[in-house]
Amino acid sequence: MRRAVCPGSFDPIHNGHLEVIARASGLFDEVIVAVSTNYAKKYRFSLDERIEMARETLASLRGIIVEPVGQGLLAEYCRHRGASAIVKGLRSSSDFDYELPMATMNRQLSGVETVFLPAESHYLHLSSTLIKEVADLGGEVSDFVPRSVLKRLLSTGPAGGHASGLSPLG
Repeated sequence: MRRAVCPGSFDPIHNGHLEVIARASGLFDEVIVAVSTNYAKKYRFSLDERIEMARETLASLRGIIVEPVGQGLLAEYCRHRGASAIVKGLRSSSDFDYELPMATMNRQLSGVETVFLPAESHYLHLSSTLIKEVADLGGEVSDFVPRSVLKRLLSTGPAGGHASGLSPLG
């Protein structure tokens, strides 16, 4: 069985994530969507909520497992789960520059390869952070997230807001 891990915090999961995961499911027999928590980050949604949103939105895809990632190295998690690859979506060359050293380290630590999938052009601008910011400021984000995520996103309101009320976008 060819198994891959698609890691991320998914706060929240958006259509760019879904597109990469769907493509990965066509390449591998099983894709583990590994929902992580970086304790240095502040999250809008709890780990349980992020897992639930991912499970809801990915339920129709074959061979997808959604689970939390525990503490420790991603390479060790992949080895423990029997995954031969990590799948990462790339939006730009800066994503590649950020991801390449980690891919090399993961390969050297555990032999797991990283597969980079370029994002579709209409998703290149998406990030969970930007989606939350636009939603917090009353912008329309329904084209960028699944319906169940949109409902939760709009019901949670700003996760701290901006002191000036102005977005860095202008």
